[in-house]
Amino acid sequence: MTQIIYDGSYEGWLTAVFEIYEYKLKDIVFAKEEISNTLLFSNTHSITTDSVKANRVLNGLQQRLSHHGFNNLYFAFLSELDQIEEILFRFVEYSFSSPINIEGDLSRSEVLNVKKAAHLTGKESHRMKAFVRFKLTKDRLYYAIIEPDCDVLPLIEQHFKNRYADQRWLIYDSKRKYGIYYDLENVSTVEMQFESSPSSSFLAEINDENEEFFENLWRNYFKSVNIESRKNTKLHIKHMPKRYWKNLTEKIPNLNKK
Repeated sequence: MTQIIYDGSYEGWLTAVFEIYEYKLKDIVFAKEEISNTLLFSNTHSITTDSVKANRVLNGLQQRLSHHGFNNLYFAFLSELDQIEEILFRFVEYSFSSPINIEGDLSRSEVLNVKKAAHLTGKESHRMKAFVRFKLTKDRLYYAIIEPDCDVLPLIEQHFKNRYADQRWLIYDSKRKYGIYYDLENVSTVEMQFESSPSSSFLAEINDENEEFFENLWRNYFKSVNIESRKNTKLHIKHMPKRYWKNLTEKIPNLNKK
């Protein structure tokens, strides 16, 4: 067995795919950045991300897949599901070995699992576009904290750049410890390290003095449009799962209180 050590990026994974073929590596398993102790008796192959090698794999896949199928690979990668790298590699391996497009062959587990993973990421991306709640800091920066199941920041940045083009904003993924920052011209990736999620007292300290007032206005609006007689908790949770609630202003009445 060969353990493939790569940097965790999509380009790094594509480079790994190229080198698996280049060096004819067999029985591969992927690990991000460091060697896994669960595979003590395996060989290791470290990957240095190479855009030329990555693009050669991409070009090969573009010739074999539809536009939708091609994009699904990236969406599936961002799902971060367990063993998704191995699943994707088996999909690529099958695609390269087949004389026809393999996207419709759902009898193969790798095809079906890639489709499911891509769908999961797409759904999470769509939800984040609706569930991001910005707050204003003293220095006029709008920020939002999210904790999605999938790594969706690369997929939602254009949406927020287009929608909020006239204001500086930062969306921070507290699960993955990085964010995207828009400076009125470009969107860039930023890394921020906290020992735990930013505390409510810390956020209250950096918030604009009128932020709590506007948060309360939003909570009151949310409460006023809610028709108690039509309350359907089961349906509500289906469309707004509880795992998102801690970052939704309307779900935390005393967010800025200790």
